Amino acid sequence: MSDVIALPESRPARRTAVAGVLIAVALFAAGLLWSKWLPYGAKLGELGASNTWVGSSILTVGGVQPGDAPSWNAATTFAWTYGQAVWKALLTALVIAAAVQALVPRAWLLRVLNRRTQLGAAAVGGLVSAPSMMCTCCSAPVAVTLRRSGVSTAAAVAYWLGNPLLNPAVLAFLVLVAPWQWASTRLVVALFVVIGGAAVVGWLVEGRRVPTADVPEVLRLSAAENPVDDAWLVGAPARFGRALLKLGIVLVPEYLVVVFLLGAFRGWLFQVDALGAGLFAIVVAAIIGTLMVIPTAGEIPILHGLVLAGLAAGPVGALLVTLPAVSIPGIAMVARAFGWRATLATTAVVVAGGIAAAGMLVGLA
Repeated sequence: MSDVIALPESRPARRTAVAGVLIAVALFAAGLLWSKWLPYGAKLGELGASNTWVGSSILTVGGVQPGDAPSWNAATTFAWTYGQAVWKALLTALVIAAAVQALVPRAWLLRVLNRRTQLGAAAVGGLVSAPSMMCTCCSAPVAVTLRRSGVSTAAAVAYWLGNPLLNPAVLAFLVLVAPWQWASTRLVVALFVVIGGAAVVGWLVEGRRVPTADVPEVLRLSAAENPVDDAWLVGAPARFGRALLKLGIVLVPEYLVVVFLLGAFRGWLFQVDALGAGLFAIVVAAIIGTLMVIPTAGEIPILHGLVLAGLAAGPVGALLVTLPAVSIPGIAMVARAFGWRATLATTAVVVAGGIAAAGMLVGLA
């Protein structure tokens, strides 16, 4: 049951709102079909036939090896390879975020995502995230838009984490090309992190129940100062353009700078193959995994390479969750909208999830 108190809507206003939502859904579907669903469908067909992952680790592009000093070559080759892998998804995410701002009435958005309890809000946020199948950085613009639209912290965090962790395509990839323990560990821990972890973050920031103090103001902005009528729909293209431009100017430059810097320092940062198998190694792997940025499914070739290099099951389990879930660029993108308290709590939840995944994978091995 939603906490949002519905304001009366006339039939013309409701028809206009439905038209806006349908246009937004069409944009979502077209963008995701182009950037995610069709490419992943083709990839699943390839993997189903070969059961072998084709492709190398993004961490070694440009000939960079663990322990190598930062360099211009390391930065540029990583940024170029990463950009080629994610540009379609990032563009789609910016379009989706702008469409939410321009075409979806805020009251409707809150009715769907804001639930009475933090756990309920997190569950809905995680469910909504599954079809998007984006990496943590590409899902960040949408998560930022949701939070700034009045969506609860728990729902926004669950959406942000659910994109990479509950990605059904990546789970299918793991089933096809990795030991069964990997997919099992990923699914179980991901559910706890996305739903339980996001609920904990919401509870720490907002209390046990989703707050409703700001809902009247949000509804007033949506229904009174910016009423849903024919003029609202006519003005949607201009709102969409302004939102897209603002998102691109504010979020993308800082994102690219951080990706560039991580690429430069990846030789120093990612030396986990030298770790042992104890608790210290697991914690270090979990922390490093939360810092690094990778494209969707990028953890699969990375972990395959590390296993061949002799990395123990514990650190592998930690990286299986933390590598896709959070990264420094993603943190930089969401921090202002989420607030540093929620952002740090989310990062801590992911690290804890990585440690739990390490224990589960060791137990299953």
